Amino acid sequence: MTTNYLRRSVVVDIYDPAPPAGTAPCLLLLNDGQDLHQFQFQQMLQALFRSGSIHPVICVGIHAGPERLQEYGIGATPDYAGRGALAGAYQNFILSELLPFLYHQLAIPHFARIAFAGFSLGGLSAFDTVWQHPQVFQVAGAFSGSFWWRSRDLDDGYNDDQHRIMHQKVRSGQYHPGQRFYFTTGSLDESADRNGNGIIDSIDDTTDLVKELQAKGYKNTTDIQYLNYEDGSHDVATWGRVMPAFLEWAFKLL
Repeated sequence: MTTNYLRRSVVVDIYDPAPPAGTAPCLLLLNDGQDLHQFQFQQMLQALFRSGSIHPVICVGIHAGPERLQEYGIGATPDYAGRGALAGAYQNFILSELLPFLYHQLAIPHFARIAFAGFSLGGLSAFDTVWQHPQVFQVAGAFSGSFWWRSRDLDDGYNDDQHRIMHQKVRSGQYHPGQRFYFTTGSLDESADRNGNGIIDSIDDTTDLVKELQAKGYKNTTDIQYLNYEDGSHDVATWGRVMPAFLEWAFKLL
C-alpha cells in the first residue's frame, strides 16, 4: 500500500486464520514484519488457532522501510542523536491509513481486541503507539524493546531517572483502563551495563518501565507480563521462539 504520511510504499503481510462466521477476530500489528517468515509465523499462528489456544486473530506484518531508524521510535520525540524524527509520521500512517485500509480490505466492522507489537526498536515504537492511543489499542508487546531511548548522550550529563524518554512519558501520563503490556528480554541481549550494577541495560530499562506502569496502577500478571529468557539473544530466532507465549497471553479465548 502507499502512504502519504511516509511518502513511500509499505509492504504488509496479512495472516488470516479464517475465523468462524459471526466471530469478531482480534487484530495484531507487528513491526518488522519482513522477519516473521524466518520463524514460520503462519504455521505458528494456525497451530495455536487449531488447538483452541487463542481467539481468532488476524496478524499484519508491517515491513520496515529504508528509514527504519527514523520511522521507529517515540512519536514527536527524537532521541539525543535525532533518530526517530519520522516516528510521529509513522504513527499517523498506522492510525489514519493502515487501520482504515484493513477495515476496508478485510470487510470487518469491529475487532474484538487490537494489539501492536515489535522487536527491539520496533518494540519501542509499538509500545509508544499503544500508550499514546488507548482508545484504539488494548495490548502492547515489546520483545527486547529499545527502552534505552534517551534525550541525552551518556557523556552529556545523562541520568536514568530523567533522560529515558519512554519512562518519562509513562510517568507523566495516566492509567488507561483495559490496556495490557507484555515484555521480554534475553540475558544475552547485550553486554552493556551503564550503571555498573551487574545487570545488562536491556533488562534494567525494561524492568524500570514496568515499575513506572505499576506506579500508574497496572497490576502484574493481569495487566503486565514480563519474562526474561536466560538463553535469549537480541535476534529473530529468540523472538520467534518466545512469540507463541505472547500470542497465548494476548489472545487467549475471550
